[in-house]
Amino acid sequence: MKKKYKHFETAVIHDGYDDKTMLGSLTPPIFQTSTYTFDSAEQGERRFSGEEEGYMYSRLGNPTVSVLEEKMAALENGERGLAFSSGMAAVSAVLIALTKANDHILCSSGLYGCTFGLLAMMEEKYHISLDFSDMNTEEDVRSRIKPETAVIYVETPINPTMQLIDLQMVAKIAKEYDIPVVVDNTFSSPYLQQPLELGCDVVIHSATKYIGGHGDVIGGLAIGRKEFMNEVAATTQKDVGGVMSPFDAWLLIRGLKTLPVRMDRHCENAEKLLEQLKAHPKVGEVYYPHDASNLHYSIGKKQMKKGGGMISFEINGTKRDAQQFLNHLYFIKIGVSLGDAQTLIEHPATMTHAVVPDESRKKMGITDQLIRLSVGLEAWEDIWEDLEQALDQL
Repeated sequence: MKKKYKHFETAVIHDGYDDKTMLGSLTPPIFQTSTYTFDSAEQGERRFSGEEEGYMYSRLGNPTVSVLEEKMAALENGERGLAFSSGMAAVSAVLIALTKANDHILCSSGLYGCTFGLLAMMEEKYHISLDFSDMNTEEDVRSRIKPETAVIYVETPINPTMQLIDLQMVAKIAKEYDIPVVVDNTFSSPYLQQPLELGCDVVIHSATKYIGGHGDVIGGLAIGRKEFMNEVAATTQKDVGGVMSPFDAWLLIRGLKTLPVRMDRHCENAEKLLEQLKAHPKVGEVYYPHDASNLHYSIGKKQMKKGGGMISFEINGTKRDAQQFLNHLYFIKIGVSLGDAQTLIEHPATMTHAVVPDESRKKMGITDQLIRLSVGLEAWEDIWEDLEQALDQL
């Protein structure tokens, strides 16, 4: 579904609405119903056979949820969007739909901990093999593709190391082998990065994060070509059942209206904090996509509008020092989510990526000293004052 409006800031507010369906309401109504009635038995038959469009049961579709799905399809320049009860429900539905027993999945070198856990389960139960790659060069990507490779799964920026992957390069190679590319775009949101426009096939969001933006809803989204998304809707979404509720969809629609404004502020604050962190003696390496000293800076500038609101950095010290730093913070909250109006901070090795075995975690670049910071919407000076006083106590 293409955007009706030229500019993202307008589309994010107005796309996805149908005045007839919305009954003239300025804000989409919450269709809080489990089921829908039919004018006749024949109409019910036509709906369930697919001959006639319309709603039947809210696990199969809901008008409020449809507004969110259509809006996200437009913002990501995809043909159809699907909404799920969580980001992991979206990830699992897409990966299960794309794979079968004994297939192979090529993954970026780092993954969100629960995605890693899902893949490990698929490896154990369905004998799906996995390979992890930095995807720094065409040669490396090509060397890891096998006859049974069913999907290439990418995070960029990678959570939490902020490594970047050239999506155009990966998509170009994947098309030669007719392999779909799935991208977790949670860290960027469609405002900063649009993987489908770069040649990828499916884009996934944990809508809990920047899409919602206020830390009050759990949700997931997947967007791609209509034919494939129809298949997901009719199988792994419908039958596994990880669907979004109407109220959660309504909260996400509301959050989306301010996405560009929020993302601009997240990015501005992050850029200011980046320079302060790099200059502090208790901080080692700092990782941010639009940092000119970043190894993949050119990729970030090419495919991301701005650097985003996520920063990771190493504490000069031990795991205990990293934990003590977190414990000394005054108003910055220790929490594992991101994209909230409030600044959040966490220790990936023992929190978001605790499920990843130590050896694999270290290969991903997640050390015991690594800290992940989700920069909020507060005054950047206040955020830095809190970070600085906690660092100075080490």
